[in-house]
Formats: sequence, C-alpha cells, structure tokens
Amino acid sequence: MKVAELLKKRRQNWYELEQLCGQLEDRRRRAIGAATISRFAQLYRAACADLALADAYQIPPNTVQYLHRLVGRAHNQLYRSREFNTGSWAKMLLLDVPQRIFNDRCVQLTFAMFWGAFILSAALAVSSTVWPDFAEQVLSAEQISQLEDNFSDPIQGRNATYNPVMASFYIQRNTSIGLQCFAGGLLVIPGLLMTLFNAVHLGASFGYMARPDVPEGENFFHFVTAHGPFELTAIVLSAGAGLRLGFSWIYSQGLERFASLRKTAYETMPLMGAAMVMFFLAALIEGFLSPSAVPYPVKAAVAVISSGLLTGYFVLLGFPQQGP
Repeated sequence: MKVAELLKKRRQNWYELEQLCGQLEDRRRRAIGAATISRFAQLYRAACADLALADAYQIPPNTVQYLHRLVGRAHNQLYRSREFNTGSWAKMLLLDVPQRIFNDRCVQLTFAMFWGAFILSAALAVSSTVWPDFAEQVLSAEQISQLEDNFSDPIQGRNATYNPVMASFYIQRNTSIGLQCFAGGLLVIPGLLMTLFNAVHLGASFGYMARPDVPEGENFFHFVTAHGPFELTAIVLSAGAGLRLGFSWIYSQGLERFASLRKTAYETMPLMGAAMVMFFLAALIEGFLSPSAVPYPVKAAVAVISSGLLTGYFVLLGFPQQGP
C-alpha cells in the first residue's frame, strides 16, 4: 500500500506532464522557455520511474495503462524530429564550416604541399631547358604512351546514353581516390608522401601534355579543364582530413587515444563532407560536360566559375571575421 499511496501523491505531476505534452504538441507555439523544457524533462523522468514501480508492484491495470500512454506521449515529444532551422543551417554552412576548413593547419599543410609540388612539377615537365627529361623520369614510358593514345582523337562528344554510366563510374573512382588520400593521412608520413606523389605525378602529366611538341595536349586540356578545380580541391581536402585524424592519435592532448580520435573524427566531418561534394560535382562535370563537343571557351568558363566559387567559399567566407 505504501507504493500505491506514493503513486497517488504523484498524480498531480502526471497531470502537469499531460498539460506540458499538450503545449509541445501544439506546433503553433513557437517559443517555449528553457525552464518549461527543463521541467518537462524532470517530469518525464519521474513518470518513467513511477511506471517502473507500477509494473513491479502490480498496481491496478488502469493506472499502469495510463502511465504507459503518458510516458509514450512524453517520449514522442522529447525525441521527435525538430523543425528545420534555416538560420542555424545557413550559419553552419556559410560561416562555421568554411572558417573551420580555412583555419585547419592540416588542410593548410596539404594545400601548400600539393599545389607547390604540382606547380613545380608541371613547370619542370613543360620546360625543355631546366630539366629536359623530368616528365620521362616521373612518368613511365607506358604512362606517357597511354596519355597520348587516350587523347589522340579530338573531343567530339559521345553517345549521351553513356553519360550517366560514366558519371557513376567517375563518382566511384573519385571516391576511391579520396579514401586512399584519407587513409594514407591516418599514418601521417605515408599520407604526406602520398599527397606529394600524387601532386608530382599529376603535375608532370599536365606539364608534359602542355608541351608544344605534344599535339595530343589540346585534346587533353579540352577534357580535363572543366572538372579539374573541383577534383583537385577534393584531393587536398581528403588528404587534410586524414592527416588531421593521424595527428590526433599521436598528439592526443591529454585524452586517451581513442577519445582523441573520436573527438577529431567529429571535427573533420565538415572536411570530408566538403570533399565528397567536390568529388560528386567533379564526376558530374566529367561525365556530362568534359567529353562533350562544347567549345573549349565554355569549359574554360566553367573552370573559372568553379575556381571562383571555391575561392569565395573557402577563402572569403573562411577568412576570420573581425568582431564588432
């Protein structure tokens, strides 16, 4: 009887919880104070405890059923999906994410390494005086021959029915490249070496195809120009995300290594999310626009616009804003 008396005294709390459920169910009520939410959570926990007592001590079935319905109703309000908050999402996507990426030291390191090595390698490969055999030493004879064979014919478009299939293939291929860069970064040194290797190899390919004595170069740039900015940026972001995770288990900053890895994995989600978007956009362009017979100035314009968007998002929005 003591349990029954206790539950009887708690009825006022149950009725209060019912009223709060009604307030939360009324979607027209936009503003509900923090004190009300805190009181609701307190009453919900108490009702769960009362239900456990009622079940354990065989309280009358009607009381048990009432508590079951009340707890279920409160649970649905406590854990229901919240309405989409346009303001908070806009702040996260247009302020928090670009600033976090722009100020990430690992991204800055991979960016400097990749583009520095890429530009230097391309310059050496295209030059006939500084290091005449640079491209031949970086690329194998088989790779050079394959490059020339792949772009021996002018880009005149292909059957449009193949474009979705090829776009899907490029999505899968780009994803595998990103995962390789990411996984390599987990081991830090192999990740840095992989980033450097990719930059030198790609730079040598671009530089070799830019030589005036390589006629296939015109077709090569006709194909790669449009999707290049998104794809190369995604490679840098993937390498930076992997490197960030790699440093987290070496320099755990007082946390256990697994806790540090888990914390950093959450922090790198914007990096990998941005990289996936870049790879996806690059695959769509590579599948539909790059192989088309669209004039080269149009593809160059797409590359310029893409580069401008990337610069605006990661640099202009990411640059630290001065406080008021």
